[in-house]
Amino acid sequence: MVSPSETPDSNVTESRSETGRRLPVELRQAHIIEQLRKTGFVSVAEVAAALAVSEMTIRRDLIDLETEGRLVRTHGGAIAPEGTAALAFDREEPAFEQRLRQNNAAKEAMATVAVSLLGTRQSVAIDVGSSAFVLAARLRALPSIKIFTNSLRVASLLGRERRDVYLPGGEVRGDEMSMCGPTAVAQFEQLWFDIAFIGAAGLTEAGFFDYSLEDSELKRVYLRRSSRKVLLCDSAKFNRLSLVQVAGLDSIDMLITDAAPSGELAEALAKANVEIRLANPATITS
Repeated sequence: MVSPSETPDSNVTESRSETGRRLPVELRQAHIIEQLRKTGFVSVAEVAAALAVSEMTIRRDLIDLETEGRLVRTHGGAIAPEGTAALAFDREEPAFEQRLRQNNAAKEAMATVAVSLLGTRQSVAIDVGSSAFVLAARLRALPSIKIFTNSLRVASLLGRERRDVYLPGGEVRGDEMSMCGPTAVAQFEQLWFDIAFIGAAGLTEAGFFDYSLEDSELKRVYLRRSSRKVLLCDSAKFNRLSLVQVAGLDSIDMLITDAAPSGELAEALAKANVEIRLANPATITS
């Protein structure tokens, strides 16, 4: 019989092995603050792995540090408080039509580069978002590829051309017009794509970010199930954060953007072996 003091409780107790080797709380929290200083964001999972402690331990540290005003907790981690971070944090997702107009020349140029990567008879995964939609318009000239997307806008645009376009089942997410939820994730997890084009709300040394928990799950499916992972991200999104960290830089193979990253972001991309393809908006004519 197990005594009350021996009853397992993941919210209260930790493994003996962790307790024996755990760093003092002051050192753990100093590590967290140092990571925030460097990148503006920390991931619970990454810090827990680096310090060989449980994620619950790190979450408690984040709660304490937030109480002291030294960080702001987000889904899966924390960011530096406003006014102290070199990175910008975007809390609200702009309307799709607004995003489509922003930096449109850069997105058109990025789409030109993205199309050049495609061959015949490939299976292509396309994310939601304005950059993906601009790319989809270019794909109408490529009848021999199969398109898989969770964007109803992309599917409608390409479906008019009677191409092979596939949507997952599931729930529809509001203004973004995206398919999401467990059914959509499960269906696309059964497939394998030659290449995936993924959008982002922001890009930092820590990885790339999105506004939506639901859409982020499908982005991760594309990362897991694609031979080649390409991030479409214009330079206006460099050093910006939003609610969800989708993945680290080492999860992508290529970044297509309109201006070369610089400083620590450039160093982090190089360290992660991310190929950078530059798109020149000046070459796009109306």
